[in-house]
Amino acid sequence: MAETPVERAFARHVTAVESKDREAFLANFSDDAIIEDPVGPSPLDPSGRGHRGRAAIGAFWDAMIGPGSVRFVIERAYVCGAEIANVGAVHNRLAGSDREIAAHGVFVYRVDGEGRIASLKAYWDYDKTMRDAD
Repeated sequence: MAETPVERAFARHVTAVESKDREAFLANFSDDAIIEDPVGPSPLDPSGRGHRGRAAIGAFWDAMIGPGSVRFVIERAYVCGAEIANVGAVHNRLAGSDREIAAHGVFVYRVDGEGRIASLKAYWDYDKTMRDAD
């Protein structure tokens, strides 16, 4: 059961993603939130600066989450104040394919004073994940 604001925000995040609810996904982020998924430069974010603000986060959804089928497998979670570090994997079955990627890593969420996600930092190895994909 989600007891803290960050645990509740993470639970809403998982529900929105797994049920493909774009509006609920976006509403769970603060107006100036940032997603770094993965952290640093990658083909998903060549600049490595992340996706900041609702428009950029909406574009991230449209490119990465909306087209696939995503599920979370969290092995451990550590709550510290307004942050949660989840250890596990995010699986994404790509649309129109039997290919599934599994991003194993640490996923850190921070909430603002209103309990909305202000920052999502996903620490996973893009190149290794792509090599290991089904």
